[in-house]
Amino acid sequence: MTTERCVIGMAATFLVIGLGRFGTNLALRLMDSGNEVMVIDNSEESINHIAPYVTQAKIGDCMDEEVLRSLGVDSFDFCFVCISENFQSSLEITSLLKELGAPMVVAKADRDLHARLLLKIGADEVVFPERDMAQRTAMRFSVNGALEYIELAPGYAIFELAVPEAWVGKTLMELDIRNRWNVNVIGCKEDGAIRPVTAANHAFQEGTHILVAGRPDDVSKMTK
Repeated sequence: MTTERCVIGMAATFLVIGLGRFGTNLALRLMDSGNEVMVIDNSEESINHIAPYVTQAKIGDCMDEEVLRSLGVDSFDFCFVCISENFQSSLEITSLLKELGAPMVVAKADRDLHARLLLKIGADEVVFPERDMAQRTAMRFSVNGALEYIELAPGYAIFELAVPEAWVGKTLMELDIRNRWNVNVIGCKEDGAIRPVTAANHAFQEGTHILVAGRPDDVSKMTK
């Protein structure tokens, strides 16, 4: 069974193999970002559920080399192997994808040992969705008032925060944030729009959010 719909202005092409929680949410978010997404799973129920929301949806067993070959995996920019409950299947599918010429294979793993094996047999990258989300959630709630968190490098991140009450009406120069807390205010967010903050006389307004960059422990000290 195949379900297709037209998508205009795709940024990239993706093949998502396996429609567990991670695979399903990944496919939907990729579509939201304007990409072309094909999904495949051996569960007709899973395929029927997601088919209206993706570019193509197919029922198939990707352990079968001929099934993968029929997909033209070498034509996708990215192939995601979102199978972790059956690690042997994940390994074999990852290996087959590379043999068939897939340019970029990203595989889901739950353990470091799995990741090492996946990389050894050809995966270009391995992701740990549960572990990464746990780290992200822990960091977000460790910093008082953090609404969002993006790690740029180990020990350095961007946080979205509500403007502290004590800052309302004061300027960047008056608060001397960089010198006091070693944190940089890089932007303001209001009504979903982000504007850079470059002027020292920028005054903070109630109800807006700020984007700050710095070490998590410095940001935490500032918010406390």
